[in-house]
Amino acid sequence: MADPLDPIKQFEIHRMGSELKIGNFDVSFTNSAFMMVVAVALISAFMFFGTSKKALVPGRFQSIAEISYEFIADMIRSTAGKDGLKFFPFIFALFMFILFANMLGLIPFFFTTTSHIIVTFALAMMVMTTVLVVGFWKNRLKFLKLFWPSGVPVLLKVLLVTPLEIISFLSRPLSHSVRLWANMLAGHIMLKLFAGFAIMMFAGLAGAAKVGAIAPFAMTVILTPLEILVAFLQAYVFTILTCVYISDALHPGH
Repeated sequence: MADPLDPIKQFEIHRMGSELKIGNFDVSFTNSAFMMVVAVALISAFMFFGTSKKALVPGRFQSIAEISYEFIADMIRSTAGKDGLKFFPFIFALFMFILFANMLGLIPFFFTTTSHIIVTFALAMMVMTTVLVVGFWKNRLKFLKLFWPSGVPVLLKVLLVTPLEIISFLSRPLSHSVRLWANMLAGHIMLKLFAGFAIMMFAGLAGAAKVGAIAPFAMTVILTPLEILVAFLQAYVFTILTCVYISDALHPGH
């Protein structure tokens, strides 16, 4: 029987309902898929209630919705320029999904969707596919200027700069996905470890020795606000890098 205090157990994917297969592929509904649905439903409800009244003096939900809108719009304008605003729906949806998925994972007994590399890699590949399609669609072969920067001696470009640019570009999906996945995975393991220590010490020690459980419990309390900050920062970092990559697609010569 698996230990309920095992810090890795929280990342296990479980099937919800009966098994469903298409050919050799298992497409059964899982706890990961369920949390994705919950995140999308909460985002939809938040934006619906935040924008339905459109009051001149905004209420709480409308204020948060407007702040969210301006936050992402300013991010796009500052990194990709006005042309980048065409991609506002995509970038806004990406930010909100990652943010809500990260925050939901902090609730006890909830599953953290972004703690799985396959999910974060799929998001990163979606971004890079968009970059490639937009880059070649808008600039045709001029998109390759991204790997051939101006103002650099030709010999240096051939021998050093261009190979490094190509390697950097090809590694973007990996670095983009690993950054989010590793931070969410490590943070949740830390929280579960300290919470588990507190429970084991309180249950296993007798009398006044139970006071020792205060230390790991205090660390859990201290780490929780830090993890909330990390959840937001990781959504922000993923989104702003997406803006930078889209800027490269729109302006490869810059």
